Amino acid sequence: MDVLLGYATAHGSTREIAERLAVRLTEAGLKAEARAMETVDDADGYRAFVLGSAVHGQAWLEPAKEFVRDNLDVLAPRPLWIFSVGMPGALRGPWRGLAPKEIPGILESLPGGLSYRDHRLFSGVITREQLPFGARIGFHLMGGRFGDYRDWDAIDSWASGIADALARG
Repeated sequence: MDVLLGYATAHGSTREIAERLAVRLTEAGLKAEARAMETVDDADGYRAFVLGSAVHGQAWLEPAKEFVRDNLDVLAPRPLWIFSVGMPGALRGPWRGLAPKEIPGILESLPGGLSYRDHRLFSGVITREQLPFGARIGFHLMGGRFGDYRDWDAIDSWASGIADALARG
């Protein structure tokens, strides 16, 4: 089965997660490849999709939303999983509890008519250099901490579940 691990990334963290998922699906015996969604012009050539985007302003990046809009007819009848990469792991204190409340906003920002089997919100990487000075202060005041917050065990586990579902048909 040909699986597209499509991604839209701002700083590379989402790409690395998509690449990890592709490796895990390949290890499970599937033919999978990770590609930036804006480079995919042959979506009909895939039998299943795992699509993910960095989240900015509680929404997927525009190249990801555009890919979904342009390919709704291809995605609709095929197995589809989606993931978002944000910063819930970087928040501390009372702000950490607000992170899961971001999910409805993310999902509402996606093009209508998108049917998927599962959505996951993963934490990514955030560095000082990624934020302008004022945003760094706000991030710190909200209890944010810079670092790599990707949970590779959770990502691998999700990949295993996807591989199992695809193997079952």
